[in-house]
Amino acid sequence: MLDLAIFWDWLAFAVRWLHVVTGIAWIGSSFYFIALDLGLRQRPGLPAGAFGEEWQVHGGGFYHIQKYLVAPSEMPEHLTWFKWESYATWLSGFAMLAIVYYAGASLFLIDPIVLDVSVPVGIFISICCLAGGWIVYDLLCRWLIGRSDTGLMILLYGVLVFIAWGLTHLFTGRAAFLHLGAITATIMSANVFMVIIPNQKIVVADLIAGRKPDPKYGKIAKQRSLHNNYLTLPVLFLMLSNHYPLAFGTEFNWVIASLVFLIGVLIRHYFNTHHARKGNPTWTWLLAGILFIIIMWLSTVPKVLTGEPKVSAANTVFTASADFPKVRDTVLGRCSMCHAAEPSYEGIYHAPKGVMLDTDARIAAHAREIYLQAGRSHAMPPANVTQITDEERALLVQWYEGTGQKVAAK
Repeated sequence: MLDLAIFWDWLAFAVRWLHVVTGIAWIGSSFYFIALDLGLRQRPGLPAGAFGEEWQVHGGGFYHIQKYLVAPSEMPEHLTWFKWESYATWLSGFAMLAIVYYAGASLFLIDPIVLDVSVPVGIFISICCLAGGWIVYDLLCRWLIGRSDTGLMILLYGVLVFIAWGLTHLFTGRAAFLHLGAITATIMSANVFMVIIPNQKIVVADLIAGRKPDPKYGKIAKQRSLHNNYLTLPVLFLMLSNHYPLAFGTEFNWVIASLVFLIGVLIRHYFNTHHARKGNPTWTWLLAGILFIIIMWLSTVPKVLTGEPKVSAANTVFTASADFPKVRDTVLGRCSMCHAAEPSYEGIYHAPKGVMLDTDARIAAHAREIYLQAGRSHAMPPANVTQITDEERALLVQWYEGTGQKVAAK
């Protein structure tokens, strides 16, 4: 069993590595082509059908690039397609979802307090969410095509906010954020697979057959490509969020996720405007910073509203606290079955991330992590499998904050 556990852990690491590499390739090419498209310049004497051109310098040489808005007059001999980066990113991401969240559904996917379902039902709901998100998005795009791009973006944002709220009522906070990112990534990859590439193939087929391509296919593909451009940064945040419980494990996690989409749009708006040589809207960074500060506040807003004392940054020997005996009993009873030199929880063969909480010294050494992940947020225990109570979480908060304040007052 130990060998299987080690193999599974390394498999998860390898797939995660692959996902990061393919994601870099996809995002890199996406950002490059959006910047290239926005930076195109028109001049007299361009070839017939050419929309604009761009001169670039890189790697010791010059590149002369021209874009045909619909298609050139004849099919070129060599044509490079940009699609496998997208497909490989989605496939490796889904593999990660299966390895971590489906195989470990009882720990990472299902929270009985949120929605008490079996593992197969939880996985089925997960897959339906991925497919349903794409279906709703695609229907809205087809319905509003050519009407109002701004109206479509606002409507789609409203749908994403609703999805963010809904996911927190289906899965653990960690899984809700991961699924919101996965749904968005599915939309982006399906845009490539279901719309952008098929439309480009129609244009290529028309060229080969000697027909004049319909410009509508290029316009539709460009709209979906622009959506992908604005969705990229929020997806990255959501994929990284599982390492930060203050994002996904707090009361207003769905609001935090909703604001992240606005921050991503603001940042992309800055770069898109700059690449299009239409100005330098630095106000977007200020507004993005303000929204991020609001996110930080939302992660601890219950404390602010209830008038609880501020958290001291000091960290000291927490075993001296009068609350420590009860804290130790709570941690040993709710956490140490996994976080121990020899874990007793079924399926856990070594302490997650090497964090052990089976002695007084180890509990004190990880006081801040206990406070953040099990006190201020509900990230731990995963899916609350050990049924830690609200009173016990409050005790962990009181222990950490009270001890820190005493040290700060000295």
